[in-house]
Amino acid sequence: MTSPARDALAARLRAAGSVFAEDEADLLLEAGDGDPARLRSLVQRRLGGEPLEYVLGWAAFDGHRIRVTPGVFVPRARTTVVVDQAARRLQRYDRVVDLCCGAGAISVALLGRVGALDLVASDIDPDAVSAAAENIGDRGIVVEGDLFAPLPDRFRGVVDVIAVNAPYVPTSSIAMMPSEARDHEHRVALDGGSDGLDLHRRIAAGAGEWLRRGGSVVIEVSVAQAAESVAVFEASGFAASVESDDDVDGTCVVATRAD
Repeated sequence: MTSPARDALAARLRAAGSVFAEDEADLLLEAGDGDPARLRSLVQRRLGGEPLEYVLGWAAFDGHRIRVTPGVFVPRARTTVVVDQAARRLQRYDRVVDLCCGAGAISVALLGRVGALDLVASDIDPDAVSAAAENIGDRGIVVEGDLFAPLPDRFRGVVDVIAVNAPYVPTSSIAMMPSEARDHEHRVALDGGSDGLDLHRRIAAGAGEWLRRGGSVVIEVSVAQAAESVAVFEASGFAASVESDDDVDGTCVVATRAD
């Protein structure tokens, strides 16, 4: 609903470069909750270039509000392609690993779509693990460590789906990312190595030990990297294909354990 205060705030945000100034104004006014001092602080943070999601304390993803804290990777709409492909391969109570889970957005979305799951979310960033634990609550387990290392042994060889949004930005391309990502999100959540696929190679090498026969890795990737990612998984014995969703500009590789 328009008002002089809302219009004035939207004008300030637009002048600072906001593309969706009216929407941001509404969200900031909601977060201010009628407290002028709180609203002023939030607006100053946003005008200073802090990502809106950190200012609000949450990011919208697949119909959910995902709690995010400064430095933690902010979930993007394109990652719903991973949720789509994972969800269609799952039934209630199946075993799922949300690898490189960030704030746990994929976990929350899968729980919302599929229902109760035997779910473990893992990340190497302690700030991400803290946010994911808050978002997932008692609906899953959140562990901290490098890729598969912290997973419980009872998951070995029985996982139905490993859903992944691993870092896939080539190191040299990070400097060209938007400031809101480059200057605010932890580098460990962005840097995928020289060609962006370092984590894909490590996941392809290790996933077979954790998946059941017929289980799948569903992993986000860019269009430009998709064919090479498929080749990486095929070299590790998976049957792999590229899936995409033009509505969200999302691409992923689905790699299924055949043996």
